[in-house]
Amino acid sequence: MTIYPQLIIDALKQTKYPATGKNLVESGMIDDDIRIDGNRVSFSIIFPKQPDPFQKSVVKAAEAAIHAYAAKEAEVTINVTYKPQTTAAPAPKPLSNAKVIAVSSGKGGVGKSTVAANLAVALARLGYRVGLLDADIFGPSVPTMFGLEDFQPMGEMVGERQLIIPAEQYGVKILSIGFFVKPEQATIWRGPMASNALKQLITEANWGELDYFIIDTPPGTSDIHLTLMQTLDIAGAIVVSTPQKVALADARKGVDMYQNEKVRIPILGIVENMAWFTPAELPDNKYYIFGRDGAKQLAESLGVRLLAQIPIVQSVCESGDSGQPIALDPSTDVAQAFLSLASKLTYIAK
Repeated sequence: MTIYPQLIIDALKQTKYPATGKNLVESGMIDDDIRIDGNRVSFSIIFPKQPDPFQKSVVKAAEAAIHAYAAKEAEVTINVTYKPQTTAAPAPKPLSNAKVIAVSSGKGGVGKSTVAANLAVALARLGYRVGLLDADIFGPSVPTMFGLEDFQPMGEMVGERQLIIPAEQYGVKILSIGFFVKPEQATIWRGPMASNALKQLITEANWGELDYFIIDTPPGTSDIHLTLMQTLDIAGAIVVSTPQKVALADARKGVDMYQNEKVRIPILGIVENMAWFTPAELPDNKYYIFGRDGAKQLAESLGVRLLAQIPIVQSVCESGDSGQPIALDPSTDVAQAFLSLASKLTYIAK
């Protein structure tokens, strides 16, 4: 059984803190540092005072809840911290007027960022106000795809708050962790640090009024996804895959993560990328080098939509490397495929 962060959260909702009579999640006692590695689970419980008379019993009950409601064989490590708690009302989630769409993939290398970038551009070309967040903390590629490698974000005062000003390119407002680190440096951060950085890009930026907010998520399933789910009201997710069997197996896991009864984020559909290869000199030819209709068959078996089949053409790679997404050129078949994808989503994402 695959362990998801939301499974841990829901299990901890079964454990009450005797001092308040509320569960640990409702009491705000679970820190944003849930880590999952196979069947090993670790997280921190924040107690409001030290020493706390209920500490030992709560820790024991929390571990028992993980075994009972999330994963019987899990190896659980619980850290204890102390912080006085306030009773302030929770802040409303940001970007509440925008339709938030997560672009996801089960594995890397399937063209997820290419789909996210071109989808954002296509929506902007249809006349919508669009924001794009590069949430791939450890492999940000959006700056290159939009020709923004040298962009350095600045701040501005909005009321009493200092907010980050997103870049704006091709009608899309953009923020990426790649704007804040040197391109040649690896981002070596623990989960909580990455999550906090991501939250800042969402909640401490002047996004303005948007119709669509596209998130280029990291490949796989991680605590970054949990942070996104907790921070934003996500309208739905798009899962990107190639037709290859290995990619399809991981795509199935990505679909399962969002469809899990503990998460319940709608799957808007699957995009089959690299569906076939069409050489520039033979524009009418199709070569199925990764297999044929694999993602289409996966969509049918899972009962979800196949949103698009995007071919491999040399111009897709060239346009991404040059900072000009292919969706900018409506004369190409690939651009038309992305415009069609964007048009479908305006009807599907509610």
